[in-house]
Amino acid sequence: MKSLVQQLQTLFRRALIEILGDAGRDADPMIRAAGDERFGDYQSNVAMGLAKMLQTKPRDLAQRIVAALPQETNDLCEPMEIAGPGFINIRLRADRLAEMLEAVPPTTAPDRLGIEPGERPHKVVVDYSGPNIAKQMHVGHLRSTIIGDTIARMLEYVGHEVVRQNHIGDWGTQFGMLCAFLKDKMPEALSAPETVHLEDLEDFYRQASARDKEDPAFHEQARAEVVALHNHEPSTLRAWQYIVDESRRHYMPIYRRLGVSLTPADERGESFYAERLSEVVDEFRERFGTESPAARIVVRPDQGALCIFHLTAEGEPRFKNPEDQPLPMIIRKSDGAFLYATTDLAALRFRIRDLGARQVIYVTDARQALHFEMLFATAEAASWTTANDGVQLDHVTFGSILGEDRKPLKTRSGENIKLADLLDEAVRRAEQLIRAGEADETKRRGFNEEQIKDIAEAVGIGAVKYADLSQNRQSDYVFSWDKMLAMEGNTAPYMMYAYARIRSIYRKGAETIGEKRDGKIVLDESAERLLARQILRFPETIEAAVAGLKINLLTDYLYALGGVFMKFYESCPVLKADTPERKASRLRLCELTARTLRIGLDLLGILVVERM
Repeated sequence: MKSLVQQLQTLFRRALIEILGDAGRDADPMIRAAGDERFGDYQSNVAMGLAKMLQTKPRDLAQRIVAALPQETNDLCEPMEIAGPGFINIRLRADRLAEMLEAVPPTTAPDRLGIEPGERPHKVVVDYSGPNIAKQMHVGHLRSTIIGDTIARMLEYVGHEVVRQNHIGDWGTQFGMLCAFLKDKMPEALSAPETVHLEDLEDFYRQASARDKEDPAFHEQARAEVVALHNHEPSTLRAWQYIVDESRRHYMPIYRRLGVSLTPADERGESFYAERLSEVVDEFRERFGTESPAARIVVRPDQGALCIFHLTAEGEPRFKNPEDQPLPMIIRKSDGAFLYATTDLAALRFRIRDLGARQVIYVTDARQALHFEMLFATAEAASWTTANDGVQLDHVTFGSILGEDRKPLKTRSGENIKLADLLDEAVRRAEQLIRAGEADETKRRGFNEEQIKDIAEAVGIGAVKYADLSQNRQSDYVFSWDKMLAMEGNTAPYMMYAYARIRSIYRKGAETIGEKRDGKIVLDESAERLLARQILRFPETIEAAVAGLKINLLTDYLYALGGVFMKFYESCPVLKADTPERKASRLRLCELTARTLRIGLDLLGILVVERM
């Protein structure tokens, strides 16, 4: 089943081809959801944009477009209305909306609500989360982890082949310091790793870092351990592997708790690319070591380091520092060491050449925008992006999580909040609210201990995720326990309660309708029609969210769906409908609404509960 917007675009494009010829194939019909129900369900402003080019009045052109629409338009739409200077108002036929809902197949796994995969699927690499090894995940890791995971889920839902990549920080000089410290102070940890935990490693790293600055002998020992690690010396490699494994034992349970789909198989850390770095540097030095008028980059030494300088079409520096001097991308330091930029180039080349990606998406905070702009410019200048019939590079940026004081969220002592502690607190608060409800005779649901724990886990984790994902990701947002756990407004508890309530209504009614369960859907009332339209807007919402990589379009849709359903439920009796046929029809609307909510929340990685 194509989305409503896709169906309308096809019809309008045929009309534009009749008027414009082949030029109409690429014209945007400009179909948008109407902002006001008085103007229909959708509007097209295409006449406003094309009239000037055709040297005609927009209203006259709108009339020509409506007249040129194919005959089958009448099967989908009521007669078109032309408003104002040339807006085309589109109202969908209620019987056609009902037919489209009736065509939705029964629940399957995975449940797609009859939505067809995209026509041009491709392989997409999504790089997200990226925890630091030997450190606990903190609140700063939350956004990349859950935004990236939702983007990956949405891309898969529309039919793309998604390769998740967890670019963990598992290589570099810090591991030389840690390995040297472990061998010197706690050699027993290497033979009995269960005696040392991640919290210990964090403390060891702080001690090792301080010692590295003060003790020249330890500094040399740490450097020697880096060399030994690069040479795969067994004892050093064993120490490093222990550190990585202990870190993984910490962050994998957090992923599972968050409902994040990353697995150890998705990890491709800095260590994976270590032996590819020299090869990447050699490629750039050989291809761009001499200036060429056609080249957009030049590779040359600068103060002993090897740098990539980016140029405009006029040969001027493309990137500059605050002093207005050329700002290069350093790919090898003066001491021969490589940098994060070198690793990122190696990773991008691997993803394009070895994995065959047609699109690579990086999910990081906005502070890394310049780095990725330079990375993408380098890949384009090297013609990497012409591979695989063209490669699209996207940097999905996000803002910071702020406390109530509008400063970056920290503990009272000014330290980063550990992500595990944040999730524990969310579940604790959710459980507190559930127990308060059970203590109130007017709200009591009769949950047992196990149910309270399970619901609290789902609601608490869901509240944290939904509060984040419902924001415009590019903006900072204020973290508020009260707002995210509220039962009203655009929150996870509200959405989860709406789902549970609709499922309860359906269960009560489904027992009495028998064979009518798959009968006709009737949309006689305005509230029924509006609910049907909102359900059928789910495909176009996913399309828009994927196209713009904007998750809040999905959360806005789900919240609107919940609101439209409540208006339907208030004005259209379901369990006490006046005829069995109408009851069956309205129960199907309930069932389709619940399925849509569940699928939408599942794309966000949020569990639903059947009772709440």
